[in-house]
Amino acid sequence: MRRRLILKMIPAGVLAGLPTFAGAARAAGLVPAFRGTPRIAVGGIASECSTYSRIRARMEDLTVLRGQDVFKAPLSLPLQRYEAPFLPTLTASAPSGGPVERQTYETLKADYLERLKKLLPLDGVYLMMHGALSVEGMDDAEGDWYEATRAVVGPDCLISAYYDLHGNLSRRAVDTLDAMTAYRTAPHVDRVENVMRATDMLTHCLRYGLRPGIVWASIPALLPGEQSSTEWEPGRRLWADLSEYNRLPGILDVSQLVGYVWADEPRAAASVVTTGTNIEEQTRIVTELAARYWDARHDFHFDSPTGTIEECLSRAMVSATHPVVISDSGDNPGGGGNSDQTFFLQALLKAGTKDVLLGGMTDRPATDACYRAGVGATLPLSIGATLDPLMCRPVHVKKAVVKHLTPVTRPEDGEAVIEFAGITATLSARRRLYHSAESFRDMGVDPAQFKIVVLKCGYLHPTMKVLANPALMALSPGAINQDILHIGNHRRQPTWPWVADLNWTPEPYISARFRRG
Repeated sequence: MRRRLILKMIPAGVLAGLPTFAGAARAAGLVPAFRGTPRIAVGGIASECSTYSRIRARMEDLTVLRGQDVFKAPLSLPLQRYEAPFLPTLTASAPSGGPVERQTYETLKADYLERLKKLLPLDGVYLMMHGALSVEGMDDAEGDWYEATRAVVGPDCLISAYYDLHGNLSRRAVDTLDAMTAYRTAPHVDRVENVMRATDMLTHCLRYGLRPGIVWASIPALLPGEQSSTEWEPGRRLWADLSEYNRLPGILDVSQLVGYVWADEPRAAASVVTTGTNIEEQTRIVTELAARYWDARHDFHFDSPTGTIEECLSRAMVSATHPVVISDSGDNPGGGGNSDQTFFLQALLKAGTKDVLLGGMTDRPATDACYRAGVGATLPLSIGATLDPLMCRPVHVKKAVVKHLTPVTRPEDGEAVIEFAGITATLSARRRLYHSAESFRDMGVDPAQFKIVVLKCGYLHPTMKVLANPALMALSPGAINQDILHIGNHRRQPTWPWVADLNWTPEPYISARFRRG
């Protein structure tokens, strides 16, 4: 599902022209030839990890690609556009969730480093990251990955990385990287462009013999991702002009990150980061943009009306229009939620609500039971609270009718649609996103036909947003509770909004790599 959606975002012309783009540009005299073919490794590890989640990502939860299989990932397709070949090592990714188990991380890092060593000498390393990876017993997993990489490739190799807009940066990371960029849209519809910015910077510098560096400002402000979309103000204007700065002399990239609020770590913060060869201009830009972001912090807001589960449900039940789409925001697996909480299901049953689609419940035992029973069967089910039985209690349904089973070759990929008590619900054997209208239509369910649609998500996917009539956001409890003033805040630096009267002015930091020259 995720692969199909990403591929749809890549223009057909881009895919068709990938192998010939670089060669044609050089033939036209647009760029000089490389002085010898550079050796560029590609690898990385990425996940968005809520430190408030009790679940842990283990090896079986990660998608690990090794060697040439790295290029099977949709976001590796743009690498084919470059004249310089990319040499694969290892990439690992996990859906947003809880922290990664320490031993899993160490095993993956050791595998990656061993593959990296076999490719030496290297001119560059391109790393596919996220910025919100949390590992048991670590405060800065990305920084650890970068330092380990640097220790292998040496001081002269250029390292470029890309981040999610909701990533957290640290001085340790900034001092190890040579270049970085981040998404400029939320929802993230610029994934392919982000890959290209990171790789363009790396290949450009290798082609022209440039030594780029990073200037960065950490901004002590954190927001829920659902308040910082670039589809409405102030996010729209704050991100709209970033690409214009790239036109300035000595500037390769300017990025602005919201940070990831559900990581209770010292590095958690918003930030502005520039890559280039002009320290003075980069420092000016960072200072200007960081101050602009700080001044706008009070203007961020949710795009949809919000309330408790009960308040949103009451409003939906009396709505004269449909479908009313309600986000179960605290349990959103796209941001780090568990996706197995039953608070909303309990409320639906208590209110006797009918004509409801409940999307995104994760429950392996219940899904397996549906496959054993078959389509058309009626069976009792215990639903929810299998991944985190401490957060909430399961709901016991006496008669659930199996309406759909997705054909799968592995039980862990199972998906079922069931009906009970006027509710149509999707079940999945593993945590996955059910945010788009297509994810339901693929299972024979049309969300437009229901009075109420409850999704385990934050801001709505574009295909659901056009259906919502209206959209509401429930500030539900969970691993990514949107009511951030009431989440644990024990290890961060003094940060707004927890420190409401915080005074701050930008203090740009110049990377140690930059100072090294």
